[in-house]
Amino acid sequence: MDAEPLDPMDILAYTTEELQGRFRRAKDGIEKAKVISDFLCRWDADATLAPVKNMKIEFQEDLDWFNVTRPLPLKSLRGKLVVLDFFTYCCINCMHILPDLHALEELYPPESGLVVVGVHSPKFENEKDGANILSAVQRYGITHPIVNDAHMTLWRSVGIRCWPSLLVLSPSGAPMLLLMGEGHAAFLQLFTEQALRHYKAKGEIDTNSLPLKISIDALPASNIRFPAKIARSENGYFALADAGNHRVLIFDKEGVVRYRIGGCTHGFVDGDFETARFNSPQGLDFLDEDVLIVADTENHVLRQLTLSKRRVETLAGTGQQGHDRVGGKQGPLQAISSPWDIAAFKRRDMDMSFHLDEQNVPEKAIILVAMAGIHQIWGYFPEGIIWWKYRQLDPRACVAIIGNGMEENRNNSYPQNAAFAQPSGLALGKNFLYIADSESSSIRKVSMVDGKVMPVVGGDRNPLNLFAFGDVDGKQYNAKLQHPLAVAYNSANDKVYVADTYNHKIKMIDTTTSCIETLSIKDDKGAPLQFNEPAGLCFDADGQSLYVADTNNHRIQLVDMKTLTAKNFTLKFTALSAAEANTETDSAFSGGLQLLKRIPLRSCVQLKLRVNVNLSNELKFTEAAPQRWVIKSIAPALKATVTSGQIINGALELDLNRNASVLPAEEEVKLELALSLCDAKSCLMKRFALVLRDSAAEGASGGKPVDKAGVLDENINIRITQNEIALS
Repeated sequence: MDAEPLDPMDILAYTTEELQGRFRRAKDGIEKAKVISDFLCRWDADATLAPVKNMKIEFQEDLDWFNVTRPLPLKSLRGKLVVLDFFTYCCINCMHILPDLHALEELYPPESGLVVVGVHSPKFENEKDGANILSAVQRYGITHPIVNDAHMTLWRSVGIRCWPSLLVLSPSGAPMLLLMGEGHAAFLQLFTEQALRHYKAKGEIDTNSLPLKISIDALPASNIRFPAKIARSENGYFALADAGNHRVLIFDKEGVVRYRIGGCTHGFVDGDFETARFNSPQGLDFLDEDVLIVADTENHVLRQLTLSKRRVETLAGTGQQGHDRVGGKQGPLQAISSPWDIAAFKRRDMDMSFHLDEQNVPEKAIILVAMAGIHQIWGYFPEGIIWWKYRQLDPRACVAIIGNGMEENRNNSYPQNAAFAQPSGLALGKNFLYIADSESSSIRKVSMVDGKVMPVVGGDRNPLNLFAFGDVDGKQYNAKLQHPLAVAYNSANDKVYVADTYNHKIKMIDTTTSCIETLSIKDDKGAPLQFNEPAGLCFDADGQSLYVADTNNHRIQLVDMKTLTAKNFTLKFTALSAAEANTETDSAFSGGLQLLKRIPLRSCVQLKLRVNVNLSNELKFTEAAPQRWVIKSIAPALKATVTSGQIINGALELDLNRNASVLPAEEEVKLELALSLCDAKSCLMKRFALVLRDSAAEGASGGKPVDKAGVLDENINIRITQNEIALS
């Protein structure tokens, strides 16, 4: 009997895994590059890969495309190295690889021979709609071409198995690699470099441009963009995560904006309210009247805003996505992953101690975090505390509290044995924490007494079924939701309200019966109100008005709970000072501090750069914390041997080489440095950019001259104190 032929995708997955194994075992960059180069030479001649090379891959005609002026059939991309990103815009893992793809595109634009195409393969019904995909493209700043494969035709014909998946095609259109999941940035970057070099030498690379045109709409008149969560302080201030504008707004019940923190450009900068920068903040909550905690989602950090001091500081996270599912390090040392919502409150120690006066036992802060990126609920404990099961939690510890990190809808009496699927909304109610578990399309609750995890509505009894979604009112598992992102508890009636995001509805849960029903909300003219992916909910102090972040409509709706009539809630920026009033203009600190150094870039064939970071006596590099650098931009005529790395003992070394085939123009190189430092009392993050600019640009002279061989050895010294970062 003849053996069954091997599935081409199994062959591709095997060869990819084998290559990545050799890549991981290689000792250094030179050896890693050789591993890939050898693979490319073998791949061209390997007859056993015929089932893979003979695969016919093509998009259907008449699909919706974004960021281009016309469709891009794959046959039109012959001569390009093509990366197909199979994604769905609800998927947190798909969001995680977008920065990797953006960095790859910055290094290798289409004219270099690389093309990235997003193949949107929707999980939810709501995600099939082109208008909703366009909103996601804008929200996440995606600039490469995207095709809406609404019925997942290419996914099925190719045999893709999970989100995200990257399928790399050779210049002939044959599949070369299948990368599943996230975490492939360094490998993909070096593979792209070696593949382009390999096929250019064979004359098989097309350097023509593409018909790119970024898909944008007019800015909303409301002056907010993709608003996310809303929170209220006890005394009636409200906070809004204005995610699309990378900022936080604090306003009163009349809509008068009292504070605007951050700017319209993204970044990761601590400091005063004007110079601080965020990156798509989502969740927030007031710890007290003076302190607001923010989930700075795409920076992968928790931030604290102190109103009286007008200061922003980082509590937890390194600024880089983490994969740890246990935690336990002090906040700034503990890497976290896509924090999406916050529940901040205060509790007494569960230490069983005898107190003469129980009323005078101090309460300590607890900050619970929906860690969407690793499917868990974490806690940050500023003062330390003894909590569930009398567990001792150290001051400033950042720890996984609920969930094992598996992507499931699993309830359990023991919090560490439960599992979530992209938890995205939190609300504290009477003795319970309510959770919008978006990928299982369910609402769950956690006992605040012992951490027991229980179902409320939606989802399925089978913890592995993450496709039990729909739009059905009813009781517990009979009810169906579609990717809910927010919950709010109303103490006035002991009800929980849900932003059923992909059903574009607001629903109400009776907590005693676990039944859910849709609210028939109307506009001020009596017509049914049409939300568009609402993602934030918040009640006023008496529970009679509900604030709804109508995210894709770029507005806030205020719902009267007695009449279920809504009106547009307009924010007023008139109270801000004239210096702050221009919402479209950043300060000189735009995107963070930039140190400018002029050197003769255009005159050198090779630049050997050494950067030395010198700390003042009161500072030191935090042990075990990452000290990182990355090239944020580079002139087309220059090529870096590596584009990111660690700063070791305060020093980084980098070689840049000139590409003789590219005509030099005005040249600039921007390096971003992210340092974790400590003084005697605290840890702090310092993040800034070093900009190397050609000294001939303005007729200036700077740095030492190049030698006869065109080599420039440049040492740059940076001095950092508590209050200053400067060239020295």
